[in-house]
Amino acid sequence: MPPKKAVVEKKVLLGRPSNNLKIGIVGLPNVGKSSFFNALSDTDLGKAANFPYATINPEEARIPVPDTRFEWLCDLYKPASRVPAFLTCIDIAGLTAGASTGAGLGNAFLSHVRAVDGIFQVVRAFDDAEVIHVEGDVDPLRDMSIIQTELRLKDIEWVEKHLDGLKRSGRSLGSNSLADKAKKEEIATVEKVLKSLTVDNKDVRKVDWSNKEIEVVNGLTLLTAKPITYLVNLSEKDYTRKKNKWLPKIKGWIDENNPGDPLIPFSVALEERLAPMSDTEKAEAQKEPGAQSALGKITQAGYSSLDLIRYFTCGPDEVRAWTIRKGTKAPQAAGVIHSDFENKFVCGEIMGYDDLKEHGSESAVKAAGKLRQQGKPYEMIDGDIAYWKSGA
Repeated sequence: MPPKKAVVEKKVLLGRPSNNLKIGIVGLPNVGKSSFFNALSDTDLGKAANFPYATINPEEARIPVPDTRFEWLCDLYKPASRVPAFLTCIDIAGLTAGASTGAGLGNAFLSHVRAVDGIFQVVRAFDDAEVIHVEGDVDPLRDMSIIQTELRLKDIEWVEKHLDGLKRSGRSLGSNSLADKAKKEEIATVEKVLKSLTVDNKDVRKVDWSNKEIEVVNGLTLLTAKPITYLVNLSEKDYTRKKNKWLPKIKGWIDENNPGDPLIPFSVALEERLAPMSDTEKAEAQKEPGAQSALGKITQAGYSSLDLIRYFTCGPDEVRAWTIRKGTKAPQAAGVIHSDFENKFVCGEIMGYDDLKEHGSESAVKAAGKLRQQGKPYEMIDGDIAYWKSGA
């Protein structure tokens, strides 16, 4: 009898189990957050001003995610309507030292951070005497440490309160029932979270959690569990010549404190200069050495940090990218379009983007045997092109 295949347990993702995830722009006051948000969203929703707390209520925008596959599909199908994937981005007011205890507008800001699923942390690495710095001088490493400390302190406070409640309600726990056993496991996990933050000095997202533990961690909605992409705001001169005294030090800080977190240098000054230009003017301006906009790269990095992928539906009426999380099964992917597609799911006819590009048409993909019928267990792959069949 052949040996049984080892079943590899599928890793549960940290964070909210949703396809409609948001990323927040976080940083100290006057580091370029609102100006970056305005350039990113092509609006002036963010209040860019040269004083702290210019932004109080978070502003929200949906940013199209650049994708050459989407553009190619639109060229192929020439649809009446084109709908790309979007990243929902929120401009959050500046955090300051002491925010975790309510300094500045701390409590409100931290609640806004809690409401998003990922973080763009804008770090100032440019000198400009006309743009005041809330801490007096430019020091990105100090600024990054302030934000990390404030997020951790708020998490510690939150976890301690939660743990206290669990222990009070768990005093009468026996050891026999499944419910009591589950409660004890939950207490042990929350204690491990507290130890990670206080003793190990680790952000929650940097700990290797088991699937059972992740379910408990996700229920806590912790600030340090959210993925961070560091965006280093340089002067236009430093960005175009790719030189800045702080960049190697910032990279060293990330490697030491949060290894693996992405770092993207960019220049708000350049993005603001490019923003009002027409597409032709932008293309011409970006031919200058080093003067390429980083907004597309940043948007894609934010989308990926949230473990988001997309699949496409294509036809003469519409080519559309649908956002789902990695690991989504076919019925749930269909349900993003309409709940009936999930509830009455029959199957999906699916082809890979690469197969369509190689063969040039749907009929050629079908003739090559590359159009697949997939049932409920099928896990969607980034770039799938799907046609759903559902019952009456």
